[in-house]
Amino acid sequence: MDSTSSTSRLRSDATAEANRPIQIASSVLRDRRHVCAFFNSREDEYHVTLPFIKDGFECGDKAFHIIDPARRVDHLQRMASSGIDTASFEGSGQFELHDWADTFFRDGSFNPDRQLALLEHALKSGRQQGFRISRYVAHAEWALEEGASTDLLLEFEAKVNQVWPRSTDVVICAYDLARFRGDIVIDVIRTHPMVIIGGILQRNPFFIEPDEFLQELRKKRATRAESLSSSG
Repeated sequence: MDSTSSTSRLRSDATAEANRPIQIASSVLRDRRHVCAFFNSREDEYHVTLPFIKDGFECGDKAFHIIDPARRVDHLQRMASSGIDTASFEGSGQFELHDWADTFFRDGSFNPDRQLALLEHALKSGRQQGFRISRYVAHAEWALEEGASTDLLLEFEAKVNQVWPRSTDVVICAYDLARFRGDIVIDVIRTHPMVIIGGILQRNPFFIEPDEFLQELRKKRATRAESLSSSG
């Protein structure tokens, strides 16, 4: 086999590996890999996410987690209870654990474009380290903290879809249903092509393309601003 054929074969193998189906929530994740996952309790959440996380380590994928700083110890303990050697994977660079302070609020108040750039950088760095796929898991309750808002959350979630068609990486956005209003949950669903509800992954028929959703969001902001102006 000549060098050109060998190179083509290697590229083909790499592409197939990067696009391999990924198991999660009793189903298979294929081409649309931006997922919102809704849970009623931590037990529900980890019942779904721990097998996905563990499978990622076994497949040699990069793991990038952003969690509530108050849940750091619990998160690591739950991973350890499923047989994941977190210290070893952190030492090798396969696992990165962050909290909201050094990601969403690293430079002060939350900025969707700045966070999107950070996300792209994190996933690019995973590929530079030799990981063909990164599995990104983030708790979404940061949007309820000072310096953020659910409005900015929705803008960010929509903009993620402008990046993700170019990526084979997986993003799981985990939502605690007890913390978000019903209207916010509905809009969150509309910003994700895939959704996990009741522990089951399914393609989302209510997904709105990002440009359309962002235009709608801008109109809502303008209406609110006009209403505040007239009432003042």
